[in-house]
Amino acid sequence: MTRLPQALAVLAVLALALTGCAPSTVTDTGATDSAAAGTELEPQTLSVYAAASLTGAFDELATLLEQQNPAVDVQLTYDGSSTLATQIAAGAPADVFASADQKNLQPLADDGRVGPATVFAGNTLRIAVAPGNLLQIDTLEDLARPGVITVLCAAQVPCGAASAALLANAGVTLTPASEEQNVTAVVTKIAGGEADAGLVYATDVAANPGRIDGRTPAGADAVIGHYPIAVVAGSAHAEAAQAFVDLVLSPAGQSVLAAHGFLAP
Repeated sequence: MTRLPQALAVLAVLALALTGCAPSTVTDTGATDSAAAGTELEPQTLSVYAAASLTGAFDELATLLEQQNPAVDVQLTYDGSSTLATQIAAGAPADVFASADQKNLQPLADDGRVGPATVFAGNTLRIAVAPGNLLQIDTLEDLARPGVITVLCAAQVPCGAASAALLANAGVTLTPASEEQNVTAVVTKIAGGEADAGLVYATDVAANPGRIDGRTPAGADAVIGHYPIAVVAGSAHAEAAQAFVDLVLSPAGQSVLAAHGFLAP
């Protein structure tokens, strides 16, 4: 398994013409019972573009797919969903796209650049603070306190849009010290002492014990992020791509996602 920490810049147009790909619509059908187990595939590298918040779960699922299909090498590219969507639209050779929201995947579906998409997981926000929470930051209002350095995801990133909705619902207005392009960057700034607090996903808190602590803000259950996944149209590895999607949607895949703190679709 190969993992790229940052998505590649705009690449060459897909080698295969995007033919027979009518616009599709994101559907919320939940998990299926199909999986990749037992499928014999030719030697190939499968390129999966996934939202940064999926890192731990998709690392595990990629390893599982490789165990089931030793000929397949899964290359994982993690970043903000908006960044990944822009690169796929420009022709980056992704085979699978898993977004942290439907907003960033839907334009690709409308243009026929991805096949039918299925929501496979959900997520909610947490207030992230440094271990020990010396500043006693426990509420959304605390994020706007004078002297508290708060960082958020940028508005175009799913965690940023969700953060804006959560803060607006609570009537809290604040000016973040920075707006990051993915949720991992928010975690890194808090864990590294560059910020006092921020809003991240529940799964990010679970994935970073000892680096950040989490607090559940009021209204978090009303702002749920829905994650869709789809095979990229014209993929040169369509069978392996579908096998990965099927694995994510399978009971085994859903169990892995649940273990990493994701909600059921």
